[in-house]
Amino acid sequence: MSQLDLLVIGAGMAGLTAAARVAEAGGRVAVVERGPDIGGSAIYAGFAWTAANLELLREINPSGDEALAGALIDGFPDGIAWIRWLGVACKPAVTVLRYGRGHQFDTGHYISRCAEVIRDHGGELLLSAETTALIRRGGAVTGARIEDAAGDVRDLHATSTLLATGGFQADPAMRAELIHPNARDIPLRSNPHSRGDGWRLAASAGARLGPAHAGFYGHLVPAGVSLAPEQFVELALYCSEHTLLFNLTGERFVDETIGDHVSTIALVDQPEARALMVADSVAYEQWMRGSYVEGTSALDKFDLAKRRGARCAVAGDIEEFGYMPPEWGYPGEEIAAGIRRYNDGVTGGLTLIPTRDFDRRPLDRPPYYIVEVAPAITYTMTGILIDAQSRVLDADGRPIPGLLCAGSDAGGLYVRAYAGGIAAALVFGLAAARTALAPRPRIA
Repeated sequence: MSQLDLLVIGAGMAGLTAAARVAEAGGRVAVVERGPDIGGSAIYAGFAWTAANLELLREINPSGDEALAGALIDGFPDGIAWIRWLGVACKPAVTVLRYGRGHQFDTGHYISRCAEVIRDHGGELLLSAETTALIRRGGAVTGARIEDAAGDVRDLHATSTLLATGGFQADPAMRAELIHPNARDIPLRSNPHSRGDGWRLAASAGARLGPAHAGFYGHLVPAGVSLAPEQFVELALYCSEHTLLFNLTGERFVDETIGDHVSTIALVDQPEARALMVADSVAYEQWMRGSYVEGTSALDKFDLAKRRGARCAVAGDIEEFGYMPPEWGYPGEEIAAGIRRYNDGVTGGLTLIPTRDFDRRPLDRPPYYIVEVAPAITYTMTGILIDAQSRVLDADGRPIPGLLCAGSDAGGLYVRAYAGGIAAALVFGLAAARTALAPRPRIA
């Protein structure tokens, strides 16, 4: 293959978006994927959403890069328009969490349409292929060395190379180093091929990495339950923001109402990274059995957890917490006292520690539904630093010529906060395409 306009490492949402857009515009593209299939973790998603405006995004994500936040908000409408241009139906906008707006769409159809556009315009999709090194010339990245499924090695030369391998969540050692030692053994709710390839390739080119310990995106799931891809959504306990969470010492450790994704990050820091989620009958009926986002199916999360073999129990009243099974390891009397303190605090208008900013309803309607929970990781937020054009930055904050990054490989956008991963992959994938299509001087 002759000189490419864009070489993409990773066939997930960001990589396929960029490749399809460049191919549709007449550019020469190739996509290299270490897994046997395309789609990455996007195939498990179903919404493109982000914060309703920049002010809200800055409020919930104050430590994130402001320029990237602005690019996400500004670029989101064009991203939705691109999905529809491909012929993929997007449902009308609905509220997501309390601060987001977004559209449900068929990500599988989107992925297949991107692949179709790439192939129809002469692009190449290389599956089960490893990217062993970046090719560099005169300080610029000019392509990559690839080992294909047959074991053949070849160099692919490109004006732009996009890193979009999906993060490092499938590498336990990197999770332990860059998130928390407890993160080594937490469940994975994503594709198994995102093992930090983009991180290592970028570092070899002098890229700036960080911010350190920015957290990750994931959800609480029933503890001790094996996760299969078809269970990633049904076992995610989005409802935790309307419950109370108690760690192994019987203490609340987070404002649960900020969001399940934030509680998931916080739980990694707790002893053994496990906790009890407690709902009263109101929370159970409205949230554990209800639809979390308009247009999605209602599932009984308590029943699903119980049928999967998780530690679950129903307490007829607060006093029954004192009969907590000893083998669970939780101080039931302390948890009962914690529920009482919480109820007294909210009914008395007292300051709660941790705070309870968005749902201060007392949990005082027995019976109580109890599920032991653990954090599960979907993608990482510590990553390769980029600018709003998806250009990778070096240690001095300057773009590395020829090297781009988008999707979960990129860092800086979110720091221990979250406002949509599919939206970010879409927006910065399209930004990478624009950068790749822009004319640049030849390298001497």
